[in-house]
Amino acid sequence: METQSIQVVHDFLTAVQQGNQAKLAAIIHPNIQWNQPGNNRFSGTKKSSGEVFQMVGGMFQSSDNSLALTEIKTLTANGNQVACLVHWKAVQPSGGILDVDNIDVYTVENGKIVQATVYSADIAQEDNFWLK
Repeated sequence: METQSIQVVHDFLTAVQQGNQAKLAAIIHPNIQWNQPGNNRFSGTKKSSGEVFQMVGGMFQSSDNSLALTEIKTLTANGNQVACLVHWKAVQPSGGILDVDNIDVYTVENGKIVQATVYSADIAQEDNFWLK
């Protein structure tokens, strides 16, 4: 189970890096629960793949399409949950910079991600970058 869960999350993160929307849509469960940290316009719980894609689309728009998952540092599993240490970078047209590590915890069931909880190493930086 752990090996399969790690593979699903690895495939997901690789699709994020490549911008492979079809692959992302195939891996994310339609009723995913996505918990985004902070106190900014993208924070809170998303309750469907549509809400997750809407959030990510807004992030790309507000970062002038510069948002990038630049590094997948660690993937480790406990049963069907996979914790990942990843690094994100983005630059806003106004000069704002996002350069932050996140720990994401994904729950995998039947080959799909059904839950995601994101933890930021610098939530103040994220809140300042994403604004209200």
